[in-house]
Amino acid sequence: MLIWTKNHVGTIWEKCQKTRKLMGIRDENSHLEELDKKHTWHPFTQMKDWLEEKPVIISEGRDCFIKDIYGRWYLDAVSSMWVNIHGHRKKEIDDAIKEQVDKISHSTLLGSSNVPAIKLAQKLVQLVNSSLVSRHSSLTKVFYSDNGSTSVEVALKMAFQYWIHKGVKGKQTFISLKNAYHGDTLGTVSVGGIETFHKVFSPLLFKTYNAPSPYCYRCELGKTCPECSFACLGEMENILKEHSNEIAAVIIEPIVQAAGGMIVAPHGYLKGVRDLCTKYNVLMIADEVATGFGRTGKMFACEHEDVTPDIMCLSKGITGGYLPLAVTIAADEIYNAFLGEFKDLKTFFHGHSYTGNPLACAAALACLDIFEKEDVLKKLQPKIKILEDWLIEMAKMSHIGDVRNKGLMAGVELVKDKNTKEPYTWQEKMGWKAAYHARENGVFLRPLGNVVVIMPPLSISIENLKQMLKVIKDAIIAVT
Repeated sequence: MLIWTKNHVGTIWEKCQKTRKLMGIRDENSHLEELDKKHTWHPFTQMKDWLEEKPVIISEGRDCFIKDIYGRWYLDAVSSMWVNIHGHRKKEIDDAIKEQVDKISHSTLLGSSNVPAIKLAQKLVQLVNSSLVSRHSSLTKVFYSDNGSTSVEVALKMAFQYWIHKGVKGKQTFISLKNAYHGDTLGTVSVGGIETFHKVFSPLLFKTYNAPSPYCYRCELGKTCPECSFACLGEMENILKEHSNEIAAVIIEPIVQAAGGMIVAPHGYLKGVRDLCTKYNVLMIADEVATGFGRTGKMFACEHEDVTPDIMCLSKGITGGYLPLAVTIAADEIYNAFLGEFKDLKTFFHGHSYTGNPLACAAALACLDIFEKEDVLKKLQPKIKILEDWLIEMAKMSHIGDVRNKGLMAGVELVKDKNTKEPYTWQEKMGWKAAYHARENGVFLRPLGNVVVIMPPLSISIENLKQMLKVIKDAIIAVT
């Protein structure tokens, strides 16, 4: 385990700079920076800004740290986009991938199967059904894809086609939440609710119904929780009362709307959604891409309210941040609706070239084994307590409007005026200013607008967690 020291953020950088100047050799690192700016188009990045900045180019990772090409180490406070659970270069996952490479690295799941994919499907079904309370039938059928967006795209198509095979006409749309984020394919953008990301694509999208987000700090209904008696759920029910004959499913990020700003739903909201889905005969899709695999303090966020969806989507942490992999796990009833004679064309016509990739499945099996061997969820609890105590203190600061977390997923919302909740403008880039300040002091952050996101590897040590939080606090103070 690595422990943060001053050397990680200062001395190494200075020595590298001096060495390069003294030796007078060609600056390969500058060449890499030039090539990156010349050829690479980065996601969710304004490239005009990128071209004017000094980029961070990562060359190595170890434990909860990442290292740039100049030898400077950073605490990885966002788990390399929320995927790295057990730390970088985890021996068990490294070894599992190497062992699988010596056998086979890829074979198609179209018309054949492979050993790691079979074993992982069994492991996931056992894990999900031992964690969740079954309401209708168990989640027993695993459909593989490559990433979070595709896992949700699969779920939407499954739900749509399910009702067709059941002989129910007209169920052709979905309810999703405002502030929702389910991916970047056109289907998943259709059920998204973040204008900044999604509005420009609106002419390309299919019709959906949007229910209010349980964003209690900025309630769009002007209510206060818990006195509101879940008015947002009441609005969802109004939509279902009028349109349930059109709605195939409700899709929701359980407990935490992650990309929407780490918005944490009040307790009872998720169960209320499940009850409405049952009452009005629509499917429930739980998008646990961000919340799954221990992020909220339990293996799956649905566990917090004893809810079992009809379809569950999982990705991100499933391989511990090593390889792209996603699964869509469906209930027996949904799977059975697709069974029929070849001529009936009830087949689920969907798939990907790398579906069920053996390397990724081997990594996922090793990742899940670590949860058991290292008792990850139990060891997580003291870290969650440290984070929550820190958030309570941070909430007292004059330019912090709200703090929120579930488990080791947290958001700190920066505001211009605490009393009026007036946000900083988009142009002020306050979240980014805090992130840049933290980066200069050895902590790598990536904010969501004015929300400073905290989502380190679950394996982060107590010492490194405390140091990370100290740097983030100092950064927020410095920029506000």
